Amino acid sequence: MRRSDVRRDDGTWVGLSLDVRDRQGPGLCVFSAGPRLLLSQGERAVLLADVDKYFEGVDFWRTDAYRSFVPPLRADTGRALAGSPERWAHRFAGHLADSPGSPLHDGRWLLSHESPFRRWRTAGTSHAEYWSSMLVEGHPDGYIDWFLHSGSWEVLPLRPMPGPDDSRVKAYRKQAREGTLPPVLLWWVSGLDCHLVLDGHARLAAAIAESVEPPLLHLHRTVPRDDLAARVDDAVGSYEDELARFAGLRAVHGPTVPDGAATAGPLLARRLRDLDTAVRPTWAWPLPGGEEHWRRVAHEVTGGREWPRI
Repeated sequence: MRRSDVRRDDGTWVGLSLDVRDRQGPGLCVFSAGPRLLLSQGERAVLLADVDKYFEGVDFWRTDAYRSFVPPLRADTGRALAGSPERWAHRFAGHLADSPGSPLHDGRWLLSHESPFRRWRTAGTSHAEYWSSMLVEGHPDGYIDWFLHSGSWEVLPLRPMPGPDDSRVKAYRKQAREGTLPPVLLWWVSGLDCHLVLDGHARLAAAIAESVEPPLLHLHRTVPRDDLAARVDDAVGSYEDELARFAGLRAVHGPTVPDGAATAGPLLARRLRDLDTAVRPTWAWPLPGGEEHWRRVAHEVTGGREWPRI
């Protein structure tokens, strides 16, 4: 896997671009059978989902089978890396690449600390209130309402959230107060139109308990490499066309016409940066056996209960 830093024009670090090769299938994999989805980690069913027929949301059934691929994070590590999302991103990227249970597969990804959640919180709303409202409720089953938050707002933990008095949460609450809390790792899954918590359930619970903003690392797919060269050529071609257009205008109207490079250059830079940051849909693999297999898995994990409820 190749890593490269993504920065803004002013040098501000945005995230870590991950170019994954020779990893055709992920260990944490989304399978699809029509409107039904199955998230599995190896042979274990982690999450079943059924999109309702009006496309207003999705019913889910969460098992207790998910296991984080990130080893427990020590307090001294949190203190050593505090305030450095870049170093945390490299650390998590290593776990994503090394573990057979992560969602990475061939393609290009972004691991970023710039999450839209920060700009969605309204003034006067505490961090505890805001983040509690972002969590999808229900265990083992529940419903992701795509209209409640206008899509992509909610966070679905892959296991039940621990309470504020849980021993792990208590330890992280101290780090939250000190400002040394390690990031929570989120993965945006387009088929669910929400974010899954890959690692950091206890850390997120600690941040809510202390009413502080949780540090985040946000994982999603970006433009695939087989499409990248064409998009770069298109951006550069548009830039060259703009230079020629401005040169023609200057020839007619003189130096009052702005310099083409000064005008078109920032646009080119933004277009090229977007190739490393733009969100692309999550890949889903066809479920072997289709809906019949999905129903069989649903019957097993629900203990034969009627689900989803229509």
